[in-house]
Amino acid sequence: MATLAAEVADRREVLPGLDLVTIHAPPIASAARAGQFLYLLARDDTGFARLKPFAIAIADPVGGTVAIQIGPAAGGPVGRLRPGDALSVSGPVGRPFEVDARSRHLLLVAEGDRAAELRLLADESVRAGRQVTLLAGAATARDVWPSSLLPDEVEYVVATADGTLGRRGDVVDLMPEYEAWADQAFAAASPATLARLSKLAASRRGRMGVATLGRKRGSGRADPAGSAAARRRSFLQVRIEPPVGCAAATCLGCTVVGIAGAPVRTCREGPIFASDELDWEAAS
Repeated sequence: MATLAAEVADRREVLPGLDLVTIHAPPIASAARAGQFLYLLARDDTGFARLKPFAIAIADPVGGTVAIQIGPAAGGPVGRLRPGDALSVSGPVGRPFEVDARSRHLLLVAEGDRAAELRLLADESVRAGRQVTLLAGAATARDVWPSSLLPDEVEYVVATADGTLGRRGDVVDLMPEYEAWADQAFAAASPATLARLSKLAASRRGRMGVATLGRKRGSGRADPAGSAAARRRSFLQVRIEPPVGCAAATCLGCTVVGIAGAPVRTCREGPIFASDELDWEAAS
């Protein structure tokens, strides 16, 4: 994974304390796929160089730019980036979302500002002629990710815990109305919310009697867990936020527990997984 010299092209606030930062990095913009991330290499206030992972929210191959979302937790020099600043970036990293060619209706599920992690998937899906609905949950109206940052074609449905915008409740409460419509679902949320969504997905076929995007009878062996083909057949794919690590898939500092009990790396096998690949009891 090469490190590239890049430059900040734009920075704008999307929510209080939350900014969308556009970076001019043509090689990454051309290669990025929805679900992947990049690393920023920045020195902290003590002069120590640190890697920080950020989801790629927008990729513009024509303009050669990618956009990431930076919040208060970024801190240090990364938190102070301004247009014109030079920086070093590496990416795109990780495996992307896998959309089955037969899927026409996609359900995106986001908690809080993690809607940014699904933004590129919305772009790719709209361009492919698919219908997209994004379900978003937040604590209150002021925490809802702006609909202006989404393609116009995306249906945006919101739930807030205090009922100040959209439905009262959380994003999982919205699922029953849309899961029959969707061919596939893709989520970015906290581990607890992803576990609840995974439980719904696991029971979906029995509860609803719906067809799945499976293999035809007699077509051979089942696709191995973790393969792109197996993920395309899964109703729900989830994005696990990768912690800071070595960026070389060697430190095992970004692992989650798979269904076989073995660790899987979010930087190499992820950050996208089929929901049935992971042990959600171990994650909670």
